[in-house]
Amino acid sequence: MQLMKTSSNTRGPIRPSSRSDEYGELQRLVDEVYRVNPSKSVSKVDVVVEAEVLDLGDELMEVVDLIPAGSYRRARLCDQINSVVTAHGWAFVYGTVE
Repeated sequence: MQLMKTSSNTRGPIRPSSRSDEYGELQRLVDEVYRVNPSKSVSKVDVVVEAEVLDLGDELMEVVDLIPAGSYRRARLCDQINSVVTAHGWAFVYGTVE
């Protein structure tokens, strides 16, 4: 009789060890983009330039690249970023933004 291996429960709370070292960097990006004037609109180009200044990693730059072209107030930009990270399954790895 062969015993089957049981897998560990993959559901449940995410352990901090599954977070990337870059966890929270997207929040830092949003905070920096709106640091001087929180109520202003920014373009995708503004976000890309700030992401390059912050030297975000490749996967985070992919998130920024996937933001549609346009002009964004903070809440709308956060919605766009959160949509991208959620669609890629990266919300627990990199965090979401407010």
